[in-house]
Amino acid sequence: MDKKLWEKCVAFHGHECPGLAIGFKVSEAAMKKLGIDFSKDEDVVCVTENDACGVDAIQVLLGCSFGKGNLIYRGTGKQAFSFFHRPTNQSIRIVTKPFKGEMGREERQAYLLNAPVEDLFDFKAPTFELPERARLFQTITCEACGEGAPEHKVRLMEGQKVCLDCFKDYSREL
Repeated sequence: MDKKLWEKCVAFHGHECPGLAIGFKVSEAAMKKLGIDFSKDEDVVCVTENDACGVDAIQVLLGCSFGKGNLIYRGTGKQAFSFFHRPTNQSIRIVTKPFKGEMGREERQAYLLNAPVEDLFDFKAPTFELPERARLFQTITCEACGEGAPEHKVRLMEGQKVCLDCFKDYSREL
C-alpha cells in the first residue's frame, strides 16, 4: 500500500474510514487490471453504484469527477464500481464481497487496506455500455422560475419551457 496516496485520500475525504479504504483498494485494483492511472480528461470513466466514502478515493486516485463528466452515479446502493478505459476499450466491474465475521471499524479498515484484492472483490464485466463523452448543452431560461437549465433537462408544460423543478408531470396511466 502506498502510504502517501492513502494520506492524500484521507486529506481530501477528511478522515480515515473503512469506506474510504474500499475506494482506495478498488482504485488500486482498477489501475492494475486495466493499466490505468489518473485521468486528466475522460479517458477513464467510473460508474459508481453508491454515493459513499469510497468515491472520494476514486476521485483522488483516478481523477474521475462529476464536473469532468467521467464519474457517473448509478444509484443501486451497491458497493460496486465499473471502470472503462476509452483508449483501449477495456472495462471491469468491481464488486465488494460480503464481509465474513464481525470486525470493529479500525480492524475492518486495516483488513481492507492490507488484504489481497481477490479476497475483497469480485471482478466482472459491466452490465451496460460505456457512457458517451460529456456534452455541452445550451442553457434555457425557465419561463416559470427564471433559472437557467441545460436544454436536455427542460420540458414543455402548457406551452412554456420549464425546468425539472417547475415541471409537473401528468399521467393517467395505471
